Amino acid sequence: MVVVTVTVARCCSFLANQDRDMPSPPQTTVEGRHGGLSLKRRQVLLSSGAALISSPAGLPIPGDAFAVVKQGLLAGRIPGLSEPDQQGWRTYRRPDEKSGGHGVGWSPIIPYYFQVPENWEEVPVSIADLGGTEIDLRFLNPKEGRLSVIVAPVLRFADNLGDDAKIETIGPPERVISAFGPEVIGENVDGKVLSSKVAEHSGRLYYQFELEPPHIFITATAAGNRLYLFNVTANGLQWKKHYKDLKKIAESFRIV
Repeated sequence: MVVVTVTVARCCSFLANQDRDMPSPPQTTVEGRHGGLSLKRRQVLLSSGAALISSPAGLPIPGDAFAVVKQGLLAGRIPGLSEPDQQGWRTYRRPDEKSGGHGVGWSPIIPYYFQVPENWEEVPVSIADLGGTEIDLRFLNPKEGRLSVIVAPVLRFADNLGDDAKIETIGPPERVISAFGPEVIGENVDGKVLSSKVAEHSGRLYYQFELEPPHIFITATAAGNRLYLFNVTANGLQWKKHYKDLKKIAESFRIV
């Protein structure tokens, strides 16, 4: 089965339909504390806050000494992969020099990083891809799976989030996956969310979801004036064989 990762470019159209009652999302492991958030006209009212659930110890944050491999540039890309560690995993950090700002008036994208096995490689993003410019990055291993990073302006979803948005202000986990999950998998997420949890790293919350079908991990967070969706997916055979590595990739995503 081939799963196509779809972007949040149509999030506005999804939120615009919220005049209708939203179906109750699947049971999650998170209890939220609910506040209020005023969204644009015809957009859904999303509750804020989520109870913190501890996650495994975080990965070391690459700093100024981050070792970047000096590899050949593909068109429109700047390499950001470290050399493999002792386990054969590499860390990708979004280069500060990489372009992409969603137009005039937007601040530079706050860098992020994640880990992948040594045999995963960055592949070019085309404006012909679904979601176009909101797909910031794609990685692929034909035998194991693929990932994408979606970076979308928060003004697409609300006009009162400011320049330091938090994922808990956009909404609790069940509302976030109900609102944005369909934009990633291309269909309603009702009955597809196998697990949901909240992790905290350096004071920032990350919502982590596992969905099936299709087989996909989604990590969501917010920073600056943007929403980040980190998506790791694979076909059925790949998912069964490489599940542990795919989950490790998904849970390694961090904002610098």
